[in-house]
Amino acid sequence: MSIAPPPGGFAGPVKRSITIAGHETSITLEPGFWQALEAAAAIRALPLSALVAEIDALRIQADDPPNLASALRTWVLADARNASGQN
Repeated sequence: MSIAPPPGGFAGPVKRSITIAGHETSITLEPGFWQALEAAAAIRALPLSALVAEIDALRIQADDPPNLASALRTWVLADARNASGQN
């Protein structure tokens, strides 16, 4: 069995600016993570910035909070697993 590259190939990270709680911050994520966040926001009828703010609020409650980009990637992975019925 062999593996294949992701659809559209491999892509490097993209930096975007988002306003969270009235403060602008820049976040660098790969395009697939941005697309997954945008889809998750649309499903929840939220602006992307609102979803990111909710994830950020959960992140800072952790005992040892990761950086925001790591939290977003982890959340996207968990959301995809939940949607597919995986744990």
